[in-house]
Amino acid sequence: MTTQQAPSLVPAGSRAAAVPLLALCGAWAATRLGMTVLLVTDDVGIGGVSTEVYVLYARWYGLLLGGSFPPDDPTWQYPPGAGAVILAPALFPWLTYFQAFALLALLADAVVTVALARAGGAAGGGVWLWTGGLPLLLHIPLARYDVQVTALAVLGLLALNGRPRLGGALAGLGAAVKLWPLLTVLGTPRGRTTRLVWASAAAAATASVAALALGLARPVGFLWQQGGRGVQIESLGGSALALVRLLGGAGRVEYRYGAFEFTGPHVPLVARASLLLTAAAFLLLLLWRLRARRWSGATPFDAALCAVLLFTVTSRVISPQYLIWLLGLAAVCLTSRHTSQRPVALLLLPATALSTLAYPVLYQDVIDVTPLGSGVVLVRNGLLLAAAVLSARRLWSATV
Repeated sequence: MTTQQAPSLVPAGSRAAAVPLLALCGAWAATRLGMTVLLVTDDVGIGGVSTEVYVLYARWYGLLLGGSFPPDDPTWQYPPGAGAVILAPALFPWLTYFQAFALLALLADAVVTVALARAGGAAGGGVWLWTGGLPLLLHIPLARYDVQVTALAVLGLLALNGRPRLGGALAGLGAAVKLWPLLTVLGTPRGRTTRLVWASAAAAATASVAALALGLARPVGFLWQQGGRGVQIESLGGSALALVRLLGGAGRVEYRYGAFEFTGPHVPLVARASLLLTAAAFLLLLLWRLRARRWSGATPFDAALCAVLLFTVTSRVISPQYLIWLLGLAAVCLTSRHTSQRPVALLLLPATALSTLAYPVLYQDVIDVTPLGSGVVLVRNGLLLAAAVLSARRLWSATV
């Protein structure tokens, strides 16, 4: 007698689709648990990642609650919107400031993961680049507010094609917190879409900054602090100065403006060269915008990654948390099969790992300008420079 097997309540196609989703959820939970453990067991001191939250952000939080942006503080170098992120842990009064800050970073991380999975599928390269790439920075993403800013940029980019006003508004809000998300609107198609996106970005940025300026004193103090920055030891210019020192040249490292910077006879020249390179990057992007003729759904994504890469490598400062921005933008690129940036995204993974090796693992060597510390930073910066050049070349080829 033949026994007939009962039909499954879940269609085979649905079961197959659930496998990558379960794998993604498991990978995200496991890696984020590891990052959280590293954060709560972090040693405070040189290279202590959690110091930023325990000491600096907590102090800013107190000043902001008192009604003013940090007065005459050389470490406060951010637009007024950053104040809203620093104040956000007040939403969880039953937690300590440190706990609430880390929780908000994890929530922003989860939002980015869900958005990337919806855009490119749970098995797509974009969401896996983000899920697997972010832990390469160890617990740094949970102790900086760059995940929150990256979430605004990622959500804004993903909204551009279908909801341009929303995409522009999110980019504008991100720019009010840290200026770089404004670059994400660079690649919008000419015409009505660009007008909608750029107008929404300007309106959102202006409205958010105005609202914060009405409630808090000294909203533009960051402009004076930013202008005094020197050449940070982890920047491309810092690598050049490190080579000069290793070869017997003059120069020393000092803690200034919340970072370790080079001081000495060659620093002004390198700083001016960095500013000239940044200006050249801006002109290159402007020329691309004028010359571009072919747009696809991936062009705004590719242009955003290219622009942020160019401004990162030419900056006088390259902090490890900048890799959070680049990973997020590269992940958005990989949600589209039309992207030109796949090789660039792959280059960012070893660059991210080397960033963590430089800080916090070998940070004392980097500060002391040893061959080991300087070599790690030099290779990392070489990868970022190669990624920027490759990104610009592939963007140009795909659109011009």
